[in-house]
Amino acid sequence: MKFKVPLSITLVVITMFLGCHNIPGKHTEQPYLIVLSLDGFRWDYPEKAYTPTLDSLANAGSRAESIIPCFPTKTFPNHYSIATGLYPDNHGLVLNNFYATDLKREYSVYKRETVQDGAFYGGTPIWNAAESNGIKSATMFWVGSAADINDSKPSIWMEYNKQLSLDSRIDTLVNWLTLPENIRPHFIMWYYYEPDTQGHIHGPNSPQVIEEIEKLDDFLSQFFTAMRKLPEFDKLNFIITSDHGMSEISLEREIFIDHLVDTSLIAFVDGGNPIMNIKAKEGKTDEVYQMLLNSGTNLKAWKHGQLPEHLNYGQNIRTQDITVVADSSWSIGFSWQKYDGRGTHGYDNSIRDMHAIFYASGPAFKDNYLHPQFNNIDIYPLMGNILDIELPANDGNMDNVIDLLKLN
Repeated sequence: MKFKVPLSITLVVITMFLGCHNIPGKHTEQPYLIVLSLDGFRWDYPEKAYTPTLDSLANAGSRAESIIPCFPTKTFPNHYSIATGLYPDNHGLVLNNFYATDLKREYSVYKRETVQDGAFYGGTPIWNAAESNGIKSATMFWVGSAADINDSKPSIWMEYNKQLSLDSRIDTLVNWLTLPENIRPHFIMWYYYEPDTQGHIHGPNSPQVIEEIEKLDDFLSQFFTAMRKLPEFDKLNFIITSDHGMSEISLEREIFIDHLVDTSLIAFVDGGNPIMNIKAKEGKTDEVYQMLLNSGTNLKAWKHGQLPEHLNYGQNIRTQDITVVADSSWSIGFSWQKYDGRGTHGYDNSIRDMHAIFYASGPAFKDNYLHPQFNNIDIYPLMGNILDIELPANDGNMDNVIDLLKLN
């Protein structure tokens, strides 16, 4: 249910967002851009909760109907796709956890030494492009930003600390934006892990998720109040987005791979529910593949290099021999595993439940504008346009997002 926003609140917050944000065209001085990702914030969550801050942001700035994530619709691949404008097949983070056949070692989101190893990361992240164009950048927990990628990092970065309070995160950004001009970041990317956690535990349609969405809206109100006090506020551009959505799952819709396939034919499996990349033992790929095809269950399987074109996935050597994906709201795993969550993601990115949010405000963006859905890789050229920097070749398309911007 969508609650009506009181007129007084709407006017106050719209005024806060608008400020002097009506100046069109390119900046004659270094622009500012602040990008926040709220993990697992499904595109339709604002319709289910009381979100006056997001509603007012939409009125004062621009919003997309939804953002289409890259496949697989997982956290690390998509955050790095936003940062590079590349599909996971092209930047190398093919799952949250995987064996990099080319490097002969494992990448794991749970191992700091791999997360900070630049060898795993392809492409040119936007913070490196900004730095090479003379724009100082700062990141707070964005995927890839703690690694030396092509011998470059943001001017300011932080090792991941999930326990850092929301107040402390806001204070950190305020401190960055009040540094002396010669060391002040003009480009910031930061990340927060909710509402993903609540979505996994309780499911996307749960009261707990609605409560979390409303908490996050309050947090955004505090954040913009703090930003409004900065002397540079009228120059600040903001993007609020997410990496993926969330689907409801049930123990009644589980598929056990070991009930379909002779696991003695499998060397190892990367990933988990609802997507796995399977490495078969030598000469056993066809046999494993046929077992999966003949299972008659709610999953799809493809050999390496044979995935549907719209997924843009499965050519990278790191995706192994066979990719298996459950149908929407179904789960895959092994019978000895225990998983009692009510929500997950990773499915085909054409499924609407996987889509995410996009809000934007600032002097670069149109006011009260609703944009059709677009791909999250298009955020990369959008950021480059706002920062007025040259970017390397990428999979994004500026033509898909140009209408978000005020132009001379």
